[in-house]
Amino acid sequence: MKGSLSTRIFVGLFAGLIIGSAIQYLFSGVSFLNDNVVGLAEGLGGMFVSLIKLMVVPLVYISIVTGICELRDIASFGRLGSKTFGLYVINTMLSIAAAILVGVIFQPGMGATLPHGASTTVELATTETPDIGAMLIGIVPSNPVQAFASGDMLQIIFMAIITGLAIQAMGSAAAPAMRTFRVANQVMMKLVGLVMTLAPYGVFALMISLGASLEANTLMSVAGYVGMVVLVLAFWILVVYPLAVWLTTGIKPGVFRKATREQLLFSLSTASSNATIPVTMRTLTEKLGVSRAIAGFGVPLGATINMSGSAIYITLAAMFAANISGTPIPAGDLLTVGVTVLLMSVGVGGVPGGAVVMAGVLLHQMGLPIEAMAIIMAVDRINDMFCTASNVVGDTAVNTIVAKMEGNPEALDDSAELASTTQKS
Repeated sequence: MKGSLSTRIFVGLFAGLIIGSAIQYLFSGVSFLNDNVVGLAEGLGGMFVSLIKLMVVPLVYISIVTGICELRDIASFGRLGSKTFGLYVINTMLSIAAAILVGVIFQPGMGATLPHGASTTVELATTETPDIGAMLIGIVPSNPVQAFASGDMLQIIFMAIITGLAIQAMGSAAAPAMRTFRVANQVMMKLVGLVMTLAPYGVFALMISLGASLEANTLMSVAGYVGMVVLVLAFWILVVYPLAVWLTTGIKPGVFRKATREQLLFSLSTASSNATIPVTMRTLTEKLGVSRAIAGFGVPLGATINMSGSAIYITLAAMFAANISGTPIPAGDLLTVGVTVLLMSVGVGGVPGGAVVMAGVLLHQMGLPIEAMAIIMAVDRINDMFCTASNVVGDTAVNTIVAKMEGNPEALDDSAELASTTQKS
């Protein structure tokens, strides 16, 4: 398959979706295709996602330690952390406000009715909102091996931060440790590049599986709701983030969109923020010229707490569920809903389906009919794809802005990005 990597991913995405849809609607009676071909695609797609996830934990730990080691001093870490965290929170708050505004104006689900017997198909994984206090206490791991084995990102980030700060505090005496982590980081980035050569084929297999499982009747019944979620998320990805980066860094919107194209397509196919971490790192460091110190710290943190896309999804899903059940959310309760979504979005796992679980929790907390979850879950895969894309492109936008604010040592200009995109894509 010739062409740039992003072009090949694009071809694989649509070719897989077309083939999968054809298997479902044109050859539904052919058992060989439905059992063997789709089963093989699911297996290969799962292997590819597992291969990406295999790199996530070591990449997160090594990149954060390396990033802190490359900061000029510990004071730089404080500035970097506060700016990155602050922009992530502001981004999520603006996303929620925009989702509420769109929901109030267009009223998704208004006039529709719940499907008969939907409640028998719905099961919630949990009915409790995230305990923020317990989440903060749980950041400090009692067993580092267990933290790595379970992939607990907050605990891994905490361990990486204290390791990096300890190395920084030792000064020249820790030079061998610094060199070790720098080399390890280079090895990880090389590994990411090698794995990404398989991305077009992995995406192709994933989309065959997706196309073979979509139900047209269900999609048509909630097309307005799905379209609204997708349009808001697409607007955030293609307009809001590029404009924010342009106004703060001078990078033109078209340049930013071109740099994030590969990341966007990959996130659409995997629907996993965590699995996209290596691609986000590559986009920032190789295509936008952001320093490894900033990207290494900001990207793993963003994959954990920057869930602006999830916030939009959860907010519109709750408003849709309220409207379709005939109990619209009163205007006075919208602020409460917004604050709840802000807290919930931090607890959304960076894995496929993380947002829909929190949407179900919110419906339960609001006393809405659980039958509405049948519809939300039926179309979750489509919404979750764009939700993830918004999350990861938001990570890229925030870290690009932070790099400019921190006086990024590597050039952030159009010519450097275009040259890099041409060579690396």
